[in-house]
Amino acid sequence: MGNADLRSLAHLSDVAWDDIAGSVVAVDAHNWLYRYLTTTVKWTRDEVYTTEDGEEVANLVGLVQGLPKFFEHDLIPVFVFDGGVTELKDDEVEKRREAKEKAQERLEDARERGDTVEAARLEARTQRLTPVIQETTRELLSLLDVPYIEAPAEGEAQASYMARTGDADYVGSEDYDTLLFGAPYTLRGLTSKGVPELMSLDATLERNDLTWEQLVDVAILCGTDFNQGIRGVGPKTAVKEVKEHGDLWGVLDARGDHIPNADRVRDLFLDPPVTDEYEFDPDIDPDLDAARRYVVEEWEVDEGEVETGFQRIDESLVQTGLDRWT
Repeated sequence: MGNADLRSLAHLSDVAWDDIAGSVVAVDAHNWLYRYLTTTVKWTRDEVYTTEDGEEVANLVGLVQGLPKFFEHDLIPVFVFDGGVTELKDDEVEKRREAKEKAQERLEDARERGDTVEAARLEARTQRLTPVIQETTRELLSLLDVPYIEAPAEGEAQASYMARTGDADYVGSEDYDTLLFGAPYTLRGLTSKGVPELMSLDATLERNDLTWEQLVDVAILCGTDFNQGIRGVGPKTAVKEVKEHGDLWGVLDARGDHIPNADRVRDLFLDPPVTDEYEFDPDIDPDLDAARRYVVEEWEVDEGEVETGFQRIDESLVQTGLDRWT
């Protein structure tokens, strides 16, 4: 189900930073990191974050620029990384790979034409989380004492599970699938300017007069990352028919349609692979000197691009109400 489809059903409202201060946020790490990664690549000269060996670590710039927002607003981030990708997502992964390949071809053409604006836009679209980016992200989080967790499968599912069990107050993600994974509350806009957007599962269900299971059924009928939907069925039609026929199976029977692996997709949202084998300490004590050396000296990132971020982290440690960070 596309983000636009789910947004049309979701209950969304702005929330003041002061209203969520002191909260634990289980952050969909790949979602959060990718947004900062693409923004950094789009607006920053590549020599700033490229080593002499040609290794690009724009993620380190993005991390240092993005993390202060949590500290300055008295939030405890717990980053949740994706584990293995289910084979049900193979088609979606292939589509994204093909899109990146096409963007790469267009990028090369733009470079040949000398179109720097188009090249910068396409460079952002061709970014991927390489093994080096994965490794350096985790290492920098460790130096900054920011907790992170390895999910057995979808990071979004694990983060949602942590919110459902009370180990986190919110999920932090720009995607709307957290609704389908059962996250009670999701904070969107943590990578944007202004206040966050609060997405409530209960309010969404009440607004549409659906159960959580029925909301998942609606999404499957429209199409998700794990399945193709029924042609011509959008969110309004799906909601109407699920209410009329009770659930996904009732709709499919009435229509005489079939969705391959529908039962597996449904289970993936309602009962995804998650783990309880994690722990994290909310008392964060960053080693800023070690983090600076790691970013600037070891990975040759231009100090001018990250110093403001490090200063913001340092200043947030002594702000009133953030005593626990020290």
